[in-house]
Amino acid sequence: MTFVARHALWSDEQRDAALRMRRIVEDRNLEVIRLAFPDQHGVLRGKTIIATEAIASLESGCSITTTMLAKDTSHRTVFPVFTSGGGFGMKEMEGAADVLMVADPTTFRVLPWAPTTGWVLCDLYFNDGRPVPFATRGLYKRVLDELGSRGCDFVAGLEVEFHIFRLDDPHMRPEDAGQPGTPPSVSLLSHGYQYLTEQRFDQMEPVLEILRRDIVALGLPLRSVEVEFGPSQCEFTFAPRRGLEPADNMVLFRSAVKQIARRHGYHATFMCRPKLPNVFASGWHLHQSIVSRTNGENQFMAKDGAEPLSAFGKSYLAGLLDHARASTVFTTPTINGYKRYRSYSLAPDRAIWGRDNRGVMIRVLGGAGDAATRLENRIGEPAANPYLYMASQILSGLDGVDRKLDPGPSADTPYETKAPLLPKSLRDAVAALKDDPFFREKFGAEFVDYYTHIKNAEIDRFLAEVTDWEHREYFEMF
Repeated sequence: MTFVARHALWSDEQRDAALRMRRIVEDRNLEVIRLAFPDQHGVLRGKTIIATEAIASLESGCSITTTMLAKDTSHRTVFPVFTSGGGFGMKEMEGAADVLMVADPTTFRVLPWAPTTGWVLCDLYFNDGRPVPFATRGLYKRVLDELGSRGCDFVAGLEVEFHIFRLDDPHMRPEDAGQPGTPPSVSLLSHGYQYLTEQRFDQMEPVLEILRRDIVALGLPLRSVEVEFGPSQCEFTFAPRRGLEPADNMVLFRSAVKQIARRHGYHATFMCRPKLPNVFASGWHLHQSIVSRTNGENQFMAKDGAEPLSAFGKSYLAGLLDHARASTVFTTPTINGYKRYRSYSLAPDRAIWGRDNRGVMIRVLGGAGDAATRLENRIGEPAANPYLYMASQILSGLDGVDRKLDPGPSADTPYETKAPLLPKSLRDAVAALKDDPFFREKFGAEFVDYYTHIKNAEIDRFLAEVTDWEHREYFEMF
């Protein structure tokens, strides 16, 4: 009996998808298959397997070292993996032991930019069939199951800003191979400030068209391709999808954009605020709603009157606001992302909502009888792990519903309304999470301690660096 069968890891839909996957591999003469899993940062890691071998062992899983889960954003291992418990307090994580990547065949596709290559997303399991508790896709699935037990599905649409530059020098000399390495030197594809002008779009069209074709060929539900306010900045938006799909789409989209751009001599980055003159910060706005599984009805939609949301929707919104500070480490997980939270900008700086107002954290769109009623959370950065971002939204919103919270009135002057301020730094965000018993209960103390340990390791490395600002400020003065 295979590992998948022994532990009943696949649904009927996944078994059917596995059959289709085998046929596609054979019919299209695929040569390799990339087995990938999203790590704690939402970055894809995995192995490339010869196609015949990958298909033959599809239900057996593929081993991968647990140290993949022990790394910060510099790819440094920040847990003492060779001590008792491996720094995780778990025998299974000791000594860089292996876990198994098990393919989710429903995610299988052929990569348009590498046409003999298949790609499939995986989940992580211990050898006894238990899900690895630090794997964020598995964590998100458990949150979706909790929502499903209430007879509902999560629906999310993606609105993602990022930058594309011309790659001038990739800095591939041996002395550039640090941890992390020297970032590439780049130049602009367009000047900024001509937001949504056709002239600027046409300047960026050659690379945007390359990306558009391959993103659509991947089967991602692309809706629009736009030039944003800043130099070389653009935005892709995606149609709403249910459950796991929008999170899976986000990790595949980011990975695809970076791979495709690099193959054509460009550098794409989802870093929030690159340290380049005149460049603007990028955000990731998450459009979300909750729909009934029985009749598909939008649970946020007001039935009549002037109310923008149903009672359910208002309480869900209140939950997002109530847990905003503690969830910020999931929506904005990098040190750099906090450079975006500025007053009187298009980014929020406090936990408030408003009707169709781009200065608030939660923008309410829709109204009575509008099936497209939704909440647009403008807090996120495009580098966020989508599984943690979305899981934190669902849990926060449902807590508001369970407690029948009231979000208060719409904030028409978002940067003057009195409300809890969002964390000013990643250190503040980590502290807010550690002080919050709600996520400790819902995500589990084990996961919260694990995630904050990684974030604190990044913060400590940052604080140990002497910055340009410090040198300029003090070198001559003292």
